[in-house]
Amino acid sequence: MRARRSCLAVPGSNPRFLEKAQGIAADEVFLDLEDSVAPGAKEEARRNVVGALREGDWTGRTVVVRVNDLTTQWTYRDVIDVVEGAGDRLDCLMLPKVQDAAHVVWLDTLLGQIERANGLPEGRIGIEAQIENARGLVNADDIAASSPRLETLVFGPADFMASIGMRTLVVGRQPPGYDEGDAYHYILMRILMAARAHDLQAIDGPYLQIRDLDGFRAVARRAAALGFDGKWVLHPTQVETANEVFSPSQEDYDHAELILDAYEYYTTVEKRGAVMLGDEMIDEASRKMALVVAAKGRAAGLRRTGVFTP
Repeated sequence: MRARRSCLAVPGSNPRFLEKAQGIAADEVFLDLEDSVAPGAKEEARRNVVGALREGDWTGRTVVVRVNDLTTQWTYRDVIDVVEGAGDRLDCLMLPKVQDAAHVVWLDTLLGQIERANGLPEGRIGIEAQIENARGLVNADDIAASSPRLETLVFGPADFMASIGMRTLVVGRQPPGYDEGDAYHYILMRILMAARAHDLQAIDGPYLQIRDLDGFRAVARRAAALGFDGKWVLHPTQVETANEVFSPSQEDYDHAELILDAYEYYTTVEKRGAVMLGDEMIDEASRKMALVVAAKGRAAGLRRTGVFTP
C-alpha cells in the first residue's frame, strides 16, 4: 500500500501553490478541482493541473487529482482531460461525495475506456472514494467492494456534518453540547471497518483551524489510535505533525520487528507456537499485530536499532 500519512490538498486554480507543493514532504499530494476551485475557474484549473503533472517533479509522492462529484456538469470532462493529458503521471483519481457503489463503477468504467483509447496500462490508475454524507456512510461496505481500482476510503467531515445536521460550524472539534465521548467515533469506525474488510486504506479528513497545531495533533492522534492510515493536511505546517502521528514510535517499531524475528525463530527452529519473549507471551495474534506496526514503520522510513538473539 502507498504511504498516505499526510495528504496535502492543493487548489488546482493556484499555480503558485501547485509549484510550492512539489517541495513539501507530504506522502500524498492531491491537486483539487472540486471545493477549492470556484465554478468559473474549473476549466483553467484543469489546464493548470495537467501542466503541473506534466512539468512538475512529484518524485516520492503519491499523486492524486480530486475531480468534481457526479452531481455536477464538470466530472466527466475532469476525468477525460486529466487522464488524457497526464494519465502516465497520475497515481489515483479521488471521487468526492460518493453515495453508492455505482459512482465508483462509473469512474472505473470511464477510466478503462480512456486507458484503452490512449494506450495507457489498463487498471493502473487507482481510485480514492470520499464518504461525505449519510447515504455514503450507510453504503460504505458496497462502496468499498465496488472496484479493484479502489485504494482508500476518505472521510469528508464538513459535508458530512452538514448532511446529518450536526450543530457546529467548526470542523474537527466536538460539537457544542456533546460533553461526553466522541461525536465522530461511530463515523470513523464505520469507514474504517468497511475499508479493512476490503483491504483498503482509511484516511481522516481535514482540520480547518490551520494555526491550531495542538488541535490538529489531538484529532490526528484520535484517528491514528483507531487505526487510520493518515489524514488530510491543508497547510504545510500540518505535514510534519501528520507524518509523526501516523508513524509508530522508534520503540514500538523496534519491538514489532523483534516480535516478528522471535516468532519466526520459535515456530521454525523450536517448533513452538506460543512462547515468552521477556515478560511477554507472543503467538500468531502477536505476529499479526506486529506486522501492522512494522509495515507502517518501514513505510515511514524507520530503521531498527536492535536484533533478536535467541
